[in-house]
Amino acid sequence: MAKSTELETFEWAARDPSGILAPFKFTRRATREKDVHLHEIAGIVTLVGSEVEKFKVGDKVGVGCPVGACRSCDDCGNVLENYCPKMISSTGSVYYDGSPTYGVYSPLQHFGLNQPGMHIGVVGLGGLGHVTVKFAKAFGAKVTVISTSHTKKKEAIEDLGSDAFLVSREPDQMQAAMGTMDGITDRVSAVHPVLPLLGLVKSRGKLVMVGAPIEPLKLPVFPLLMGRKIVARSMMGGMKETQEIIDFAGKHNITANVEVFSMDYVNTAMERLEKNDVRYRFVVGIGNTLKAV
Repeated sequence: MAKSTELETFEWAARDPSGILAPFKFTRRATREKDVHLHEIAGIVTLVGSEVEKFKVGDKVGVGCPVGACRSCDDCGNVLENYCPKMISSTGSVYYDGSPTYGVYSPLQHFGLNQPGMHIGVVGLGGLGHVTVKFAKAFGAKVTVISTSHTKKKEAIEDLGSDAFLVSREPDQMQAAMGTMDGITDRVSAVHPVLPLLGLVKSRGKLVMVGAPIEPLKLPVFPLLMGRKIVARSMMGGMKETQEIIDFAGKHNITANVEVFSMDYVNTAMERLEKNDVRYRFVVGIGNTLKAV
């Protein structure tokens, strides 16, 4: 392939500790033989390398968090590039050539919580949690959303199809649900008690942590011993699982509930995000709104 020129790129970025996003221009490396270029993390293919076979210009595609890995370790050999010690993220990493990178399904499937008839609890009805409810229902599970208040009960049941809603701060409700769930996926990234959640799962049940609290959580060991229960942690899936989730979502018409806005609204959106004023994901509509300045 003939050497191509570097690509002048325009985006918005936070350039100082204030966190305010502003226009930012930078240069991406030249397109290589196996590269695929997109408008954004989800969008239309605009350019492909000469050795790319799976995609063509005009295809609708998406980019996950991992964009590179060593391809030689045990994790890469098991199609788990997302756990590779040298995994390259789409943002905040360094690519093979030294240039910087800018830029749900897995826990249920890996831990066997995708079987019809299971009772699955979902903690945290946010960007990840609301999609988890949809996937669990598509798997044929009974789904209970677990929250600290009644605020999201109506939307959980009427809008997302959850079978039940459990308020974790109400002792009577928690006591009635003790030992009824096959597994729980915990999507909360704030520090919160784990012990009440362990009480909800059956013997040999699983509590899978997907949120990422900054401070350590207290994990009592005795409840694990008594019920042979498992507490695990999971992140995004590898390429194989990512393709599986896309195929499954397409087959079952599973989509995220999003609010699309233009680029000049992004700082207001960030303020709303801090106030939890979003149902359930913000999406920047790049194609018609991002203009070079």
